[in-house]
Amino acid sequence: MKPSIPKGTRDFSPTEVANRTYIINTIKTTFETFGFQPIETPSFENSSTLMGKYGDEGDRLIFKILNSGDFLKKAEDKLLLEKDSLKVTSQISEKALRYDLTVPFARYVVQHQNEITFPFKRYQVQPVWRADRPQKGRFREFFQCDADVVGSDSLWQEVEFIQLYDNVFTKLGLTGTTIKINNRKILSGIAEVIGAQDKLIDFTVALDKLDKIGQEKVEAEMISKGISEEAIQKVQPLFSFKGSNSENLDALEKMLQTSEEGKKGVEELRFVINSVTELGLNSANLEVDVTLARGLNYYTGAIFEVAAPKGVKMGSIGGGGRYDDLTGIFGLKDVSGVGISFGLDRIYLVLEELGLFKTVDLPKPKVLFVNFGEKEALYSMKAITKLRAENVKSELYPDAAKMKKQMNYANKREIEFVVLVGSREMENQEFTLKNMISGEQDNLSLTTLINKLKQS
Repeated sequence: MKPSIPKGTRDFSPTEVANRTYIINTIKTTFETFGFQPIETPSFENSSTLMGKYGDEGDRLIFKILNSGDFLKKAEDKLLLEKDSLKVTSQISEKALRYDLTVPFARYVVQHQNEITFPFKRYQVQPVWRADRPQKGRFREFFQCDADVVGSDSLWQEVEFIQLYDNVFTKLGLTGTTIKINNRKILSGIAEVIGAQDKLIDFTVALDKLDKIGQEKVEAEMISKGISEEAIQKVQPLFSFKGSNSENLDALEKMLQTSEEGKKGVEELRFVINSVTELGLNSANLEVDVTLARGLNYYTGAIFEVAAPKGVKMGSIGGGGRYDDLTGIFGLKDVSGVGISFGLDRIYLVLEELGLFKTVDLPKPKVLFVNFGEKEALYSMKAITKLRAENVKSELYPDAAKMKKQMNYANKREIEFVVLVGSREMENQEFTLKNMISGEQDNLSLTTLINKLKQS
């Protein structure tokens, strides 16, 4: 059998790793400029930490980890015979791979609340796993780059996150992104106005799919979830909202006159929009999108989603929102939070499609010592040890191969200098340094060699 990797995962070449590192470093630098601190959490959590936090759809996409040892021993025979996989899973699996970084972060805050200074601004760059159907831009293993603030309900946090998105994408040269924003209170208000408060999650999950499956299928899904045709008729204006942000907010305010929560959502959204307009953005566009729902259970205020520049066929490359009660599920009440995430893998694909990656220099030694034999190699290694102590990247070709093979290696890796050490050099305590670009050669002492390589 030929070796392979699971669907939805990838290997990365040195160039790809370098490009990914460039994106990550750009994001991390911006996070820290905005005052965020890094944390890390385990790749897997207790199942009880994750399950029930993402809605039914999210729960189905969580990778479960089988208990070690004889994992079937504790499973009830009756459930095994009935092949009731949902009930059996809880008996044979106590842990799961994390689905995102937000819920583990909420768990972290609760566990470490006595060590944290609030408001706590954290960022986290780690892989997550989802048992999703792989397709372009959607993987089963992928990195998220998250930033969150907990312990403040100030809307200035939402304003700063929009600026943060704009800063990162501008630095990456990815101009023309669209930061879409909505407010969960507006969606709750709409559900209240149409008499579908008890169907809020079903309503938002379906609405969130509008740009993917179209109005007709969204309406069909709403009907299948028990939302009446009369209620759907009342929300028809949502499917064709057009105009400026200010005009859309005015229309929403009019639609939600009878809902206090809905009006509160419009008020919050207007503050964020007006503030960002006053401050200005570098290259991104900010757009009110009333169909933006993000079906995750924990958002309670602002909802964000970032779309790639027009002409690039790609799902969202970032998203997030406010979650006033997320830590409450772990016992820490009244701690408001808001956060965003960058989709590293999708951002990579967009930059690649638009040709925005700069030429990346892969890690390589500055100098290669040619290997002529055991004695020469030992003499070279003593010099290499001193060069490395001076932070000069140095390498000995491992085998006493033919000269042509060793020089070809240096050329293919684009190594700038080669050092030749034979019996004459060893007798004179010298090194022959060859510049692979100019072809010039010099016989140098070790001290001169180190100084020259450090300066070049």
